Amino acid sequence: MPRSLQDLIDSTPDLVAHLYHDTPGPHSRIRADLNPVPTEFSNWRDEQRAWRESAILFDQSHHMPELFVKGPDALRLLSSIGVNSLANLDPTRAKQFIGCTASGQLIGDCILYDHGDHYELVSSMPLLNWVEYQARTGGWDVTVERDNNTSDNPTGRRVKFRFQLDGPAAGQIFDEVVEGDTPEIRFFRTAWVRIAGVEVLALRHGMAGRGGVEISGPYEHGDAVRTAVLAAGAKHGLRQGGTKAYFSTLYEQAWIAYPLPAIYTGEDLRAYREWLPADGWEGRFSIAGSFVPTDIEDYYVTPYDLGYGHIVKFDHDFIGRDALEAIAQHPPRKKVTLVWDTADVLRIVGSLLEPGVPYKYLDLPVADYGNMIQRDEVRSLDGTLVGLATYTGYSTNERKILSLALLDAEHATPGEEVTVLWGEPDGGSRKPRVELHQQTLVRATVAPAPYAATVRKMMRSSI
Repeated sequence: MPRSLQDLIDSTPDLVAHLYHDTPGPHSRIRADLNPVPTEFSNWRDEQRAWRESAILFDQSHHMPELFVKGPDALRLLSSIGVNSLANLDPTRAKQFIGCTASGQLIGDCILYDHGDHYELVSSMPLLNWVEYQARTGGWDVTVERDNNTSDNPTGRRVKFRFQLDGPAAGQIFDEVVEGDTPEIRFFRTAWVRIAGVEVLALRHGMAGRGGVEISGPYEHGDAVRTAVLAAGAKHGLRQGGTKAYFSTLYEQAWIAYPLPAIYTGEDLRAYREWLPADGWEGRFSIAGSFVPTDIEDYYVTPYDLGYGHIVKFDHDFIGRDALEAIAQHPPRKKVTLVWDTADVLRIVGSLLEPGVPYKYLDLPVADYGNMIQRDEVRSLDGTLVGLATYTGYSTNERKILSLALLDAEHATPGEEVTVLWGEPDGGSRKPRVELHQQTLVRATVAPAPYAATVRKMMRSSI
């Protein structure tokens, strides 16, 4: 009989140590051999600049799993799980769908589409697993169908292609490539259009604060649509973006992807852990960073920690409502950007050229080395632990090393100076990607999240 996640937990004396040292990571983000998209089409510096100065086309077709839910009870099922209000959900809009445990701790977030006769959830394997579990065990009159990410997909192909077109010229390129009149699409709204003779769904959103649009359609027509978009974008300086640039978009747009799902503890979740396989994503998460607690629950987060408070709506009953109503009164942490001190960055890089054990290698543009969980200690100038840094990397557009962080509310004021403990204790963990190194404190300044001014403007205009 296959082992369950609960079996893995029961046989593991120290779950934190297991995930910190011995797991491979479930995602293709740091495994080029698991993702058909090249790491770079040209070079990641110019690809980063393209979403700020011209336009970029990303291929998202391979790294995100999908779940399709259909049946008379589909909307009621999703409403019972999501913290969102789905009262206004219809085929013309999408939602950033968020699911929590009964204690209000986050399981994951994904994009939810309403296709009229069924619903589509894109990304966040832990949340998709949670939805499927509820669908199969809760007595709902629904059916579910999975289309896993390419690296976990035995079919060798996907149901849909998915491209992200972004940058200041994205809107003009989209207008030119769409056959017939281009509909006006507001932020996070959708519309069906025709490109290269193919009916595709366009979702208005992006990470550059411009006229970004996500385009999806039948997988077998992906090459034709891509070719048409590239042809229309050639005179506008459109570049294709590889995985290095794609996964570095986080630092400017401030999306904290894949927090550790809060499902490893709690007797109320035992049946769920017994349903999950030991070799699924939940059993393969790889944790990294200078923060090494003894309790797995210290990695758990709430929607308010991640800046999703405006999404939580108490107009319906859902899993975790009571807990979130209490947390909403005084959210303890706030999402911010930390801007690393340039002199300290140069000191870290310079250690590679000096005798002795260097500081943890600062890989660019994506410097975090967990898969997907990176947590580094953030302390005030007097040494008090005030929060955790998550993803860290370099933005060519900002000429800065940036970290996304979750700070205690009283220390989340832009301009406050803090320190980040960079590197793991005791010379580093057993993870293959972690070399022998020493830790060092990095000075950083608290800044807004998102850090890019264009993204902040877009988000304000969408409220």
